[in-house]
Amino acid sequence: MNIPSELKYTKDHEWVKIEGDIATIGITDFAQSELGDIVYVEVETVDETLDAEEIFGTVEAVKTVSDLFLPLSGEIIEFNEILEDEPEKVNSDPYGDGWMIKVKCSDLSQVEGLMSTDDYKALIGA
Repeated sequence: MNIPSELKYTKDHEWVKIEGDIATIGITDFAQSELGDIVYVEVETVDETLDAEEIFGTVEAVKTVSDLFLPLSGEIIEFNEILEDEPEKVNSDPYGDGWMIKVKCSDLSQVEGLMSTDDYKALIGA
């Protein structure tokens, strides 16, 4: 199970990489393995400003559809368009080419509420 130490995590199995006031967000290796083969990623919230915990999109696997929850408040400024044609990138490279969105954070203090690598490992029993 790959859980990079430089990232932050959520109880909803998303990872967050902070660079300045921009957060790159995707789902964790654990989440993609639980979902199985991902066939579609839908994000129709680009250019919208959402609060933390609001749904920003969905990920569809062969067996199920799961909502994606925004870990930090802010404006969604980019969707990883590679995923339109190659949603399986989320399975093969969840922390690299499989990233989902970029958000311009409106409140960076919310980062403190995210989970550390050790907290996330404890959540999933790794």
